[in-house]
Amino acid sequence: MALTDTSAWRALTAHRDTIQGRHLRELFADDAQRGQRFALEAVGVYFDYSKQRVTDETVRLLLALARERGLDEARQAMFAGDVINVTERRAALHVALRMPKGESIRVDGRDVVADVHGVLDRMAAFAAKVRSGKWLGHTGRPIRNIVNIGIGGSALGPVMAYRALRHYSPRELTFRFVSNMDPTDLAEAVRDLDAEETLFIVCSKTFGTLETLTNARAARAWCLARLGSERALPRHFVAVSSNAERVAQFGIDTANMFGFWDWVGGRYSMDSAIGLSTMVAIGPDGFADLLAGFHAMDTHFRDTPLERNLPALMGLLGVWNTNFLGAETVAVLPYSQYLSRFPAYLQQLTMESNGKSVVAGRAVAVNYQTGPIYWGEPGTDGQHSFYQLIHQGTHVIPCDFIGFCQALDPLGDQHDLLMSNLFAQTEALAFGKTHEQVLAEGVPEWQAPYRVFDGNRPTTTLLLERLTPHALGTLVALYEHSVYTQGVIWGIDSFDQWGVELGKALALRVAPELAGAGEPAAAHDSSTNALIRRYRQLKAGQA
Repeated sequence: MALTDTSAWRALTAHRDTIQGRHLRELFADDAQRGQRFALEAVGVYFDYSKQRVTDETVRLLLALARERGLDEARQAMFAGDVINVTERRAALHVALRMPKGESIRVDGRDVVADVHGVLDRMAAFAAKVRSGKWLGHTGRPIRNIVNIGIGGSALGPVMAYRALRHYSPRELTFRFVSNMDPTDLAEAVRDLDAEETLFIVCSKTFGTLETLTNARAARAWCLARLGSERALPRHFVAVSSNAERVAQFGIDTANMFGFWDWVGGRYSMDSAIGLSTMVAIGPDGFADLLAGFHAMDTHFRDTPLERNLPALMGLLGVWNTNFLGAETVAVLPYSQYLSRFPAYLQQLTMESNGKSVVAGRAVAVNYQTGPIYWGEPGTDGQHSFYQLIHQGTHVIPCDFIGFCQALDPLGDQHDLLMSNLFAQTEALAFGKTHEQVLAEGVPEWQAPYRVFDGNRPTTTLLLERLTPHALGTLVALYEHSVYTQGVIWGIDSFDQWGVELGKALALRVAPELAGAGEPAAAHDSSTNALIRRYRQLKAGQA
């Protein structure tokens, strides 16, 4: 049955029509306990959704929708290793990456959890050597610089995790991350590094990703120019890949290749071998704590009834805001500088997962919105940038505020000031300021309309004790499972990403023409051909 034909969807539509005029001011005034009743706590995350535009009936109907769409069965299917990535006909088993030793998921008769721990053990031994200075470069000097080369999830995960957990990383080690094929990215990453002390981690499952291999070859040339011998490469390059043949052809010792599996999607891979740079940064024990945080939220999502299930409720609130309140974006606003790349990480996780317009298994177009746009910046920087639009603009922009109760770097009362801004912003977005309140402050009548805040802007606040590896794992898993929840409701495949293929394929056709001298291919449109000609002229210095 089509989503919009379900009884739960029709009931939500009717419900929306009856309550959409109600303001959060009214909802809080009518319920003195609303702030406590519309809040949950699990796995160290306090989840306050009282400032979302929902009532008890809204939540009841959203839970009914989840059950009608089979969310209970879908989450069990994921943990069982069933084929839930339907267009690629494979499991989506990122949850196996963080299961403790002794647990088991069998895929095609093989215990994949045991395989995972085999790789983790090898990663831990390698990371310990680098961190202790026992891993030596070609000239006998210890490694001091680690450069991760990847693209997509092989880059966004490692760089986000490193910045988030830098507090726990030894400062005598330097970490850099290269993903953009723009040569500036690599050039700036290695400009001040000594090749004798530099290790490159090349992350590509197939070892054929164009951007990653282009940067890896440039890094290889940089290394050879300074170290003078191909015999140096095995001491300065390791691979995260499953293609031993290509890794060996590149010059990397396959003994230093760390594999992962086709049931791990790139945007779900930061806790696989893709996290090797993270493990070097925070140590094997820190990485184990990160995995424990993931697993704790996994267990909560798998076993907790939907009424008290944080990822399920988060996902359902997203459906409510997107499909019934007309929101097209979500702002993620971490009040932690360490989480500066967290919104960018979530952009890939959410938008590559649910940016789909075809019903999985039925190959028919959806007739409803899916996959809102995720964006954001850390507070308080964002307050002096785009909050103006969130407060007084014409768009409904649900916001996730993320804060920590303990500072990792205490400095006077600055953390209290930081968190006071978080709490104040959610209060201001919910309740706003009326025309009468503005006038009561002595503002002249002519200026009052400009200083009115409508309020009624939905927010969720995620409050954690302290930013630790464990806490980061719980946060990432929370969003992972909320994405899956939404995918189940919308009936789309959250684990494929065919939308990234077309542009990459066309780029391979265009690239030779940029270096050539003949007429561009007739198959291109007139705009593309004109751009190719203009590029050639300017590249050659011709006006």
